[in-house]
Amino acid sequence: MANTSSRTLRLLSLLQTHRHWPGPDLCERLGVSERTLRRDIDRLRELGYPVGAARGTDGGYQLAPGAVLPPLLLDDEEAVALAVGIGDAAQSGIAGIEDASLRALTKVVRVLPPRLRARVDALRAVTVSAAADGPAVAAGVLTTVAQACRDEERLRFGYTARGSAATEREVEPHRVVALGGRWYLVAYDLDRHDWRSFRLDRLTGPTATGARFRPRPLPAEDAAAFVRAASGVPAPHTVEVLVHAPAARVRQTVGRWGTVEPVGRDSCRLTMTSTSLDWPTQALGNVGAEFEVLGPPEFAAHVREWGARFLRATSQKMS
Repeated sequence: MANTSSRTLRLLSLLQTHRHWPGPDLCERLGVSERTLRRDIDRLRELGYPVGAARGTDGGYQLAPGAVLPPLLLDDEEAVALAVGIGDAAQSGIAGIEDASLRALTKVVRVLPPRLRARVDALRAVTVSAAADGPAVAAGVLTTVAQACRDEERLRFGYTARGSAATEREVEPHRVVALGGRWYLVAYDLDRHDWRSFRLDRLTGPTATGARFRPRPLPAEDAAAFVRAASGVPAPHTVEVLVHAPAARVRQTVGRWGTVEPVGRDSCRLTMTSTSLDWPTQALGNVGAEFEVLGPPEFAAHVREWGARFLRATSQKMS
């Protein structure tokens, strides 16, 4: 059995992950008895974490807003800065970072007092980040929707589709998807009796209803594929190139839009993910160095097409 300190930290992490935990589930996760769980809950309360408890059939525990941030001790300004920064990272478009950033944002925002959560949303609404291509989504909207997906809890919200009047929706949320610089909710619409994708920047006032549901099978390979089919967002290309230039130089030019791995002192492997092949081609032109296309074949063909077009432009006679 884990020692008391490590078990308490594990309990705190679990409470931050889900909105509500049934007592027996926590006991199973921690490998402890109900009596030991109650003692650990009391220990967290003594440390200043407001852990609520509910009795009855649906009884369990949940972490209320207002706790200090473990294991760091942050002042108000640092906590707000951290939440805004994580929110930008979540919308950065960097492959593989969206889900982790959203999980981190959910944890941070859930323990912020309401006054700080309001400041986070206000800052995100009036600032423009170089890390985000699409419209900013309030941290409270992101975290509420993500938590409802995780807890398999019905969700109500207002929604304004493009060119349509505002409507009220009640859904069974499935997944939150970051795609093409925007956030989407994939959910089963209970009024329309069908699956839908909702842009989070067009969604207002999301509220978890407290009603649980049994997940339905999604009519697609995964949530991202469903959003692509519903919104017309093309599948992304993963471009790999061997660039004959130092990694530092390539990284400075391409920035966060690519992953750079050194291959010797004067060469590096550059990987970029984009729904358009034009942007990687332009980025490589900006680097100003020789390169070899490693894949995919359609990118090699795209570069040849660009090259032929420029060659034709320079070979035309001046009139």
